[in-house]
Amino acid sequence: MVYDSILDVSKILDKYAKDISKDITTDAEIVAKQGADELKNTSPKRTGKYRKGWRVKTDKNKNGGTCIIHNATSYQLTHLLEKPHLTRNGRSIVAPKVHIAPVEQKCIKEYERLVENTIKNGG
Repeated sequence: MVYDSILDVSKILDKYAKDISKDITTDAEIVAKQGADELKNTSPKRTGKYRKGWRVKTDKNKNGGTCIIHNATSYQLTHLLEKPHLTRNGRSIVAPKVHIAPVEQKCIKEYERLVENTIKNGG
C-alpha cells in the first residue's frame, strides 16, 4: 500500500489509537465487573447489605474511560473492615478482614494481561 503523504499515515495512526483506546476501555469494564462480582462473593456477611453494595462506575470520555469499583451502600465500612482499628470504647483492637486488597491485585494482573493482548492483536 502506497501513501500519498504523511497525513495519510497520521490518519491511520489516529484510527489505530482510537481503536486501541476503545478496546482497552472495554477490557477495563470487563475486569471491573469481574472484580465487583468477586467482592460480592468474598466480602464479610453480617446482614448482607455491605456485600450486596458493590458497584462499578464507568466514566467514558474521548480519550478512553475509567472504571471504579465502589461500595454504594456501606462505603464507610470498607476502611474499617480492611484495616485494624479500635473498638468504640477504645479498649481493644478489631482484627482486619482483608477482602479488597486480594481482589484489587487480581484485577490489576488481569487488566494488564488483557491490555497486552489487545495491543499485541492490534485492537
